[in-house]
Amino acid sequence: MCQLLGMNCNVPTDICFSFTGFRARGGLTDHHRDGWGIAFFEGKGVRLFLDPCASADSAVAELVRQYPIRSLNVIAHIRKATQGEIRLENTHPFQRELWGRYWIFAHNGNLLNYAPALSGRFQPVGGTDSETAFCHILDELARRFGDRPPPAPALHACLAELATAIGRHGEFNFLLSDGERLFAHCSSRLAYVLRQAPFALAHLADEDLAVDFSEVTTPNDRVAVIATIPLTDNETWHRMPSGTLMSFRHGVPDELGMLPTVAAPPCATPIRSA
Repeated sequence: MCQLLGMNCNVPTDICFSFTGFRARGGLTDHHRDGWGIAFFEGKGVRLFLDPCASADSAVAELVRQYPIRSLNVIAHIRKATQGEIRLENTHPFQRELWGRYWIFAHNGNLLNYAPALSGRFQPVGGTDSETAFCHILDELARRFGDRPPPAPALHACLAELATAIGRHGEFNFLLSDGERLFAHCSSRLAYVLRQAPFALAHLADEDLAVDFSEVTTPNDRVAVIATIPLTDNETWHRMPSGTLMSFRHGVPDELGMLPTVAAPPCATPIRSA
């Protein structure tokens, strides 16, 4: 399966530590070698890096690992191709504009017999089911809410409804952000960890690297990290129940909390990363 990584914070934060472990899963500690990408929101702009080769071997990935870009919202993806050739245009995350803001989307899964009717406003450039799903989601948001974004609860409810409908075609784990919130939908496998005071030491599962966050943060910092598989082996990660959509803002699940998209347990389950 593809690998997803997201970060949402209350102050601009770099993702170098988490990305170091995540990058290794693209051909070193896992077999996903079909491309990778990462998007950083910076104000209303987005820095997007894409490479259709294994992240473990990518010079672009090495640049990102060493370059402390600070952002409130980050989405990264390591690809295991199921639909679409291994080409740059099929590499996640994907980017589009809606309501005067950039939206970023990355998907893990495989959608079968999925051919939604698109209005033409948002068109896939590549040949993946993932990009088609992204265009469909934005098409529906524009159709239902017009030229202005809806209140956050209405947006969350609409995304949950769309995730349910699209998810009937197969596995549909995804990360989506407009720079204000980071939405995470769990179809089969997704987990998150919340880092806030009192901060402690974190050790990567895929690399022998540790960081004492108490030395590089302030007591007011809050960071949420979302991943397909926990990135550290000494923190308590929370597994999202299948069929739920979560919204993160300012480094924690926001006031919308977690909205079921299908029947699911009422709360996330704490797990020890391994």
